[in-house]
Amino acid sequence: MGRVVAVCISASKGEKKIPVESVTLKQNHGILGDAHAGDWHRQISLLAIESIHKMQKMGLDVDPGDFAENITTEWIDLVALPIGARLRIGETLLEITQIGKECHTRCAIYHQVGDCVMPKEGVFAKVINDGVVAAGDSIEKLQ
Repeated sequence: MGRVVAVCISASKGEKKIPVESVTLKQNHGILGDAHAGDWHRQISLLAIESIHKMQKMGLDVDPGDFAENITTEWIDLVALPIGARLRIGETLLEITQIGKECHTRCAIYHQVGDCVMPKEGVFAKVINDGVVAAGDSIEKLQ
């Protein structure tokens, strides 16, 4: 079973997300108040704290939200999840829609160290069931 390390939002696309106490997920929309919410397949982004630790070991001063992820996880192998897998996080239900993403423009992190984890290790999902998610919530893989 995994765990939520942090939940983060941003007002605009293309910027780091800011950790907040909790977020409200809306079915077929994403996180209320987040710039990436909407009726599409990448409503929520997830990244493992283990991926962030990799970048820290390369000398970067990065924290949850710095890779523009909404939910930072721990103890769950996100990139091993198949498309269509469902995750129960707190009272919500997410469905994995995409693993990784194409990086059209190199971010500041890439230019700093020559690599970035989000394009390879970031996972995207859509919201199946509404609810609130906060740091410390459990993450259960359902299928």
